Amino acid sequence: MEKQVIKIANCSGYYGDKLSAAKNMVDGGPIDVLTGDYLAELTMTILFNQRIQRGEDKGYVGTFLKQVKDVAKSCKEKNIKIVTNAGGLNPSSMASEIEKILKELSIDLKVAYIDGDDLMPRIDELNKKGEVFKNIDKSIPLADSECQTLTANAYLGAWGIKEALDQGADIVVCPRVTDAAVVIGPAAWKFGWSRTDYDSLAGALAAGHIIECGCQATGGNYSFFKEVPSFDNVGYPIAEIENDGSFTITKHPGTGGLVSVGTVTAQLLYEISSPAYINPDVVGHFDTLKIEQSGKDRVYVSGCRGSSPPSTHKVCINLAGGYRNGMDLVLTGLDIEEKAKTFTDTLFNSVGGKEQFDDVSINLHRTDKENPKSNEEAMATLSISVKSKNPDLVGRLFSAKIIELSLANYPGFFSAGGGKKPGPVIVYWPALVDSKHIKEYIHLEGNKTEILPTSQMGFKDNFYQKNLVDIPPAPVGETEKIPFGALYGARSGDKGGCANIGIWAKTDIAYSFLYEFLTVEKLKELLPDLNTFKIDRYDLPNIKSLNFYVHRILEDGVSSNNRVDGQAKSLGEYLRAKIINIPTAVIEENQ
Repeated sequence: MEKQVIKIANCSGYYGDKLSAAKNMVDGGPIDVLTGDYLAELTMTILFNQRIQRGEDKGYVGTFLKQVKDVAKSCKEKNIKIVTNAGGLNPSSMASEIEKILKELSIDLKVAYIDGDDLMPRIDELNKKGEVFKNIDKSIPLADSECQTLTANAYLGAWGIKEALDQGADIVVCPRVTDAAVVIGPAAWKFGWSRTDYDSLAGALAAGHIIECGCQATGGNYSFFKEVPSFDNVGYPIAEIENDGSFTITKHPGTGGLVSVGTVTAQLLYEISSPAYINPDVVGHFDTLKIEQSGKDRVYVSGCRGSSPPSTHKVCINLAGGYRNGMDLVLTGLDIEEKAKTFTDTLFNSVGGKEQFDDVSINLHRTDKENPKSNEEAMATLSISVKSKNPDLVGRLFSAKIIELSLANYPGFFSAGGGKKPGPVIVYWPALVDSKHIKEYIHLEGNKTEILPTSQMGFKDNFYQKNLVDIPPAPVGETEKIPFGALYGARSGDKGGCANIGIWAKTDIAYSFLYEFLTVEKLKELLPDLNTFKIDRYDLPNIKSLNFYVHRILEDGVSSNNRVDGQAKSLGEYLRAKIINIPTAVIEENQ
């Protein structure tokens, strides 16, 4: 008998993803549910600014409305459900706009929306009840941040989505739910899972995590990109989920990209810390699952174990952190460090000193080469950035002071096109709130239904204990110098102010070497610019992988840090470029 599955297709990995992807997924082959993930932490602030500038009825992902117009008729004909977090800060307004579109198109679909994630109106009340919203990374209460709070949204789970679908909703508009919730909810609805079906829920959580970033599961941003047959019209991912939580990742036929053990492993490692992946509905243990190729562009994932969810919900808080300004300047030729010092000393003397700013960041990027073969090979970049609560200190005057020195300082002066744009700084503040304070509601056809968090329903705690795995010793003997990335894949990304680097091997012998070789100390030796950061290592031998979690490398999130790569997307490729000694036996087995 053929296994019963629910086919959940994701058409968006971020606000700005390919607009036509929704229609492509609906028209490209059979699916049961169309999902879209639009909300990164910073996106909440973008939507906040939209609401301030354009009115209280805004604050949602407007581009999703065009996608609804494109697919509503087909979804009605094919009985495809739509679940999205495009509601952002204003799911009720988005639901109203969708209903207007459906009326104009004469299409009868039921639209539900979820709310209760917005804690801004309740911050003071929750403070009085002992909720201090301590920063997860810094262990500092929100009251000590010295910043204005802009948004505060709890990450809701999947049970509201399931309830909306149970009540007959065709389109479910979500606010700030966890990225995987838009997959877990439909799967729980399809199979009638209970709150304590933790293993099944954990499988759906893994599926949701893999497809949430769109084409990153189907060949996009993949270390071994030469394996991808074509990057033209890369197919978006589909999770075919079974009753026990096992699932197959695939894509529509005739599309570009690749679905392989490698592409799925890469995405599973993306933006995680511990292999115990926490969600308000279940804790999924990614170090228990199995990944195997089951056909062309088909990867089967099974065996993910689940545990009881925590008694807290994560909260995405964004703060107004003041203002910033800065510029990237190019230094060319000889005496690079002296030129940089000459310029920075002169600049800050002219503006009254560094002390008046809340933060000053000066970074010299030595990309210049000795005896250069081109003009560009002689260049280094000096990045200067300043922050202040006082916008006048870091406004147009600061920019003007830099430009004033263009004919009066080091030889060969010119500025680069990069650098952080001047303007407000957004501070990302991850925190936890006791789940007893979460008030989640479903709105459908004038009816309102409250959804309780699982942790508040009195179930007995169930915690899965993983089995220890023996790793065979790494081969010894003759070695060769080759790039680390010749054998190992990597994917990195941001987790608020932190970052992760996930690394995987293709064979058991390569993993044995990786397991012994790449300690935290060795990682810092290979990437010396990480020396000052606390780094945790997590082992996932079930998928021949390691994951490194780098604390505080991104300061207070993408908007606040001064790194060239503010989201740490390139850290994995940086590691793969390093030349290391690898046993010949490992190299030969991987050829």
